[in-house]
Amino acid sequence: MRLTKLIPLGAVILGFTLPCYAEKIVVAGSTTVLPIAQKAAEVFMNNNPDSDISVRGGGSGVGIASLIDGTCDIGNSSRSIKDTELDKAVTNGRSLKANVIAMDGICIIVHPSNSITELTKKQIKEIYTGTVSNWAQLGGTDETIVVISRDSASGTFEAFGTLALDGAKVRSDALMQASNQAVASTVSKTPGAIGYVGLGYVSSSVKAVDVNGVKASKETVLTNKYLLGRPLFMYTNGEPKGLAKQFIDFILSPAGQKLVEEEGFVGLK
Repeated sequence: MRLTKLIPLGAVILGFTLPCYAEKIVVAGSTTVLPIAQKAAEVFMNNNPDSDISVRGGGSGVGIASLIDGTCDIGNSSRSIKDTELDKAVTNGRSLKANVIAMDGICIIVHPSNSITELTKKQIKEIYTGTVSNWAQLGGTDETIVVISRDSASGTFEAFGTLALDGAKVRSDALMQASNQAVASTVSKTPGAIGYVGLGYVSSSVKAVDVNGVKASKETVLTNKYLLGRPLFMYTNGEPKGLAKQFIDFILSPAGQKLVEEEGFVGLK
């Protein structure tokens, strides 16, 4: 009689003493997507205490490379995957799936003291390829243009090169920065500077100029009126599964898309 009572009691004790292993995923890559991923992970883990989501930056190239190498579960990217990356993924036995989680507009930013409020795509290309080197050539003050760019590992660098420069090379004396925040910070402290950042990195410390007469906004990005609009991705190895799927599904939910817009980016609807 005593034995039959001890068995269920032992089972209860065992149930409380066994360790509970939380599922963990690593998210890496684009510094444009980084604030979305960080905020979403914070909220998701608060709502799901057993989950463990580690988020880091490094750039779109780093995120995709890490996913291909198997050192992360989600590779954030602000550009589409390259053919060379697809080939490497196949070689490594991985099939990458693009999951669009938001939209963005690449904003052209200048120092707040700059009198310029609008640039054409042609003028932006002339600045970044070295044809134009003084703001006076564009109707501004007689001041040397300090060109700030992202580094080559950046998805924003790749997207800007395609959308704004039509594939032309950035001038050799451009100051290359490792993140959106670094570009914004440098422009804010450098009179005469010009740079480009994701929409969520525009603040009162810099001035975003219109492109071809159009301001970057949710409406202009979603309707393709803004020339420098682009999708933001979370790549996975095949269809997302487990915690990776739950996390991406959360970002795509109304609550997640609200976080996207609170971070300054453009929701999908």
